Amino acid sequence: MSPTFAARRILHRYRALAGFLRPAISTVKGVRLTTDELNEMGPIDYLLIEWPGRQPTGEAAPHLIDLVDRGLIRILDLAFIAKAEDGSVAALEISDLGDGAVAFAAFEGASSGLLSDEDVSEAAAALEAGTSAALLVFENRWAAPFAVAVRRSGGQLVASGRIPIQAVLAALDAAEAES
Repeated sequence: MSPTFAARRILHRYRALAGFLRPAISTVKGVRLTTDELNEMGPIDYLLIEWPGRQPTGEAAPHLIDLVDRGLIRILDLAFIAKAEDGSVAALEISDLGDGAVAFAAFEGASSGLLSDEDVSEAAAALEAGTSAALLVFENRWAAPFAVAVRRSGGQLVASGRIPIQAVLAALDAAEAES
């Protein structure tokens, strides 16, 4: 996946969500939030998860539900995408997920309105042909107190990133081979 995946547009929207650009009142998942409430939010992340074949099985859904139930994250948007072998792209509804539909039913309607059709199209461009994916946007509620303290002290996030587990394993293997 390209590291610039919809970065400018997504950054603009999430800065707006965090209260940097938005007026005093905003809406997240149908709930009206004041600027003060937005300023109390934790960092916002997105994940694009790809599965070979046409649909996720739902095996990951209970773990995602557990994260929400424990208050660690808040789902802001969840979109499912399928990319056919010929490169054509289709948005999937939860009801289209076959066996996974029941597992993901708890997320029906999870949409803050931040993800546009263009964002979903750009996410689909990062997918291999013959795969399906979930595009998940979430607040890291566990980090909210730290994030709020940083913002109140005048600090701002200037960089962040994730290291895929495959890269960590490869680095450990390389280090072990050198020793």
